[in-house]
Amino acid sequence: MPRKKHTITVRANNRKVWDFVRNMDNWAPLVPGYIRHEILNSTISTWEFKVDMGLIKKKIELEVTFLKWEEPTKVTFSLKGLNSHFEGEGYFIVEGLDHSTSRMIGFLDIHSTGTFPSLTDQLLEPKLEELIEELTIAVCHNIVSET
Repeated sequence: MPRKKHTITVRANNRKVWDFVRNMDNWAPLVPGYIRHEILNSTISTWEFKVDMGLIKKKIELEVTFLKWEEPTKVTFSLKGLNSHFEGEGYFIVEGLDHSTSRMIGFLDIHSTGTFPSLTDQLLEPKLEELIEELTIAVCHNIVSET
């Protein structure tokens, strides 16, 4: 089961990082391959993006359900493939280090629910690492550029 975490230091205080991360409209467009997202209600949205897995390019549609906002430190969500057989969960954690620096942790755990899940998970694992790293770095850069 592919699960990846990426930690980055942000030159912004805990509150600024939290204010950015708690609103999915801020970071959904930063997902690599982003096409669009739509908010269905206060906790559920649909996201669409393209994934390039070498020879295979696929448009992924998923439902993102926000499970918990633990202000000012953690937002937790679940993922369900709408056009692909996978599900998972993720979170962002914000930890204040001092008055002007924070640590942000991005985490994704995704697994196949379709035919040949172990093979699909093996193909997904390196892409997942790249995805969470790029997303976490992009979120950090956007927070810092707003300063």
